[in-house]
Amino acid sequence: MSHFHTFRTKLTDAELLKASLGDLGICVETNAMVRGTNGQRVPAEIVAVLAGDYDIGWSRNAAGSFDLVADLWAVAKQHNQAELMNAINQKYALKQTLAQAKQPGLQNATVKVMVQ
Repeated sequence: MSHFHTFRTKLTDAELLKASLGDLGICVETNAMVRGTNGQRVPAEIVAVLAGDYDIGWSRNAAGSFDLVADLWAVAKQHNQAELMNAINQKYALKQTLAQAKQPGLQNATVKVMVQ
């Protein structure tokens, strides 16, 4: 029986996601397998290779965003899920905001980013 679950996210930019994971010191693989319980594996476009025996992956869905796929029960045995996902989402949001601020027409704009 598979322990893998899939969750819809609002993440859409693969490069920003990979850069965010890298900034957090997480090894990133593309088009790789996500490790789960009892040696189970599922494919994903982007894989965060976590310390220990289990990973988190993201695969693009038909709507163009990424679905998170992971054996969260197994990940929770070695990582604080809430802290890990919050850190990834915060880093992604910051990188996305900074990338959008560099878009044409915003060169003279002042952007204030507040992290809570």
